[in-house]
Amino acid sequence: MNLFLEALGWLFARENWGGAGGILSRLQQHLYFTLAVVAVACVLALPAGVAIGHTRRGVAVVPMITASARALPTLGLLTLVGLWSGLGLVAPFCALLVLAIPPMLAGAYAGITSAETVTVDAARAIGLSSWQVLTQVELPAAVPLLLEGLRSTTLQVVATATLAAYTADVGLGRFLFAGLKTRDYAQMIGGALLVVVLALVLDLLLVQVKRLITRKLDPSTRIASAKESR
Repeated sequence: MNLFLEALGWLFARENWGGAGGILSRLQQHLYFTLAVVAVACVLALPAGVAIGHTRRGVAVVPMITASARALPTLGLLTLVGLWSGLGLVAPFCALLVLAIPPMLAGAYAGITSAETVTVDAARAIGLSSWQVLTQVELPAAVPLLLEGLRSTTLQVVATATLAAYTADVGLGRFLFAGLKTRDYAQMIGGALLVVVLALVLDLLLVQVKRLITRKLDPSTRIASAKESR
């Protein structure tokens, strides 16, 4: 209990918030690093997952990649890449990217395949092209699972991004490593609480975005909006 109170005291101490190594700066670094990893994961995994789900080619690749990535220890991978690339952000970025790609890939694939087969076949029967089937039938049905994959990826990355401080002076993980080195447990607990709060805020934002987009894509909502606009 005393350690928790000391951690709160560290968190609310004004002198810990300013400067290049202060809480505010570390929060920004952690957030930007997380967003960068998630953005690259989206660019790499979403097109691949959509293509596999749409064409049904390479379906066996999805569970294989997901299982392999889960089996890899992130800290071990970070150490190996760090030995090759040296100190800096390259090692944690690569390690977290390996962690981020599988849930995005699985979410995209599952989302596309969630479209009802009857609806897809009917769309093809009336003459829609493969691209039209994808954009007008499969992608709208895939949105909830796509967003769920994005949410899962973001939460995994923001929690694990503390490891970036292992090879670089970046992010909230710096408080954990510095606190461990100096036995400043209040700083360690305070840094961990900051990571938890950041993860909860991002989770809440993504849940609200998912609800908003899903509501807009709901056919009943679109019909009601069309009636109101008349």
